[in-house]
Amino acid sequence: MTHSLTPREPQNLPALSAPPLVRLDAYVAEDGSTVVNGHLLEMGGMRQPNEAILDAIAMFARTLGAPVAATVIDRTVMQVARLRVYPDGSSRTIGEEEDLPPGRERTAAEEEAFPPLARVERIIQHAQRQELHAAFVLAGALREHLTLRRGAEDELALEARAIEAYLAFLRGDYMHSTVLALTVARIRCRTDLNRAAPEVARATAAWQRLWDEGQVVTRGQELLHMWEHLAAAGLLVDPSHQAMAQAVRTRLQHRVPTASAAPPALPAGQAPTGQGPTGKGPTGRGTGGRGPVGQGPVAPEDKPLKPTRRGLRRFTRRPGPPPAES
Repeated sequence: MTHSLTPREPQNLPALSAPPLVRLDAYVAEDGSTVVNGHLLEMGGMRQPNEAILDAIAMFARTLGAPVAATVIDRTVMQVARLRVYPDGSSRTIGEEEDLPPGRERTAAEEEAFPPLARVERIIQHAQRQELHAAFVLAGALREHLTLRRGAEDELALEARAIEAYLAFLRGDYMHSTVLALTVARIRCRTDLNRAAPEVARATAAWQRLWDEGQVVTRGQELLHMWEHLAAAGLLVDPSHQAMAQAVRTRLQHRVPTASAAPPALPAGQAPTGQGPTGKGPTGRGTGGRGPVGQGPVAPEDKPLKPTRRGLRRFTRRPGPPPAES
């Protein structure tokens, strides 16, 4: 069951004392599922995601009596749209250079209005009710926006990615789960090795469900390198982790009988080049930006989004008649 987003519900509104032009966020998943500020919209019929998003944001603007800014990640067209929506229902798209100035104060104000942890609680509630599709879409929306706003290595963005990986596992999407979990493990191995082992274990658990030969070998080589890196640092102490490391080694030995046939082990901070989540094409740069020199993108499996541009017709509206009184 999805949540209908209306400004009449106080928990869905930004604080009235929030700075002008508080920025809302919206997300359109690849299957068209649409999220505004952590709520999955009930689309109904043939309603288009862009229309649903503009309607929801216009209600915020009318309630606040002021223009509202919005950032829309639309995966159906691989774009980020930056909007201004006005109380009269009109809207326009802007270029990135016209967007609200970045900085900690702006990010803090936005997250105070719509706390990420409240969104996580909603995701958990969906999962507990076995509404795994809704939970998965909401987790993806949260991860995408936190990554765009804070970067892939940010703690909140990492936690959102880990939650999304777990939900993908519960849904039986083991390839997606492996990709997401590997990214978390890769970042932990580079930034906080003492916390890396549980993340490598989660990635291994998803990888063990894969059957595609190429992915088993490619992803397995990276996992094995991570386990060996942890062992060399004296951090492979949990017996269950030792067993998982051995399981990866054994499976790869059966898949790749000779060392010459195996691809080279990848550094813990680098993912396979030239392969996306399905291993069928280049990924480009991730939304999280690039890591240290020589290590490639921080989250190379994140599909790149097209740069913002003005005048996206699907998010541009002329002023309309005021809504009818109910």
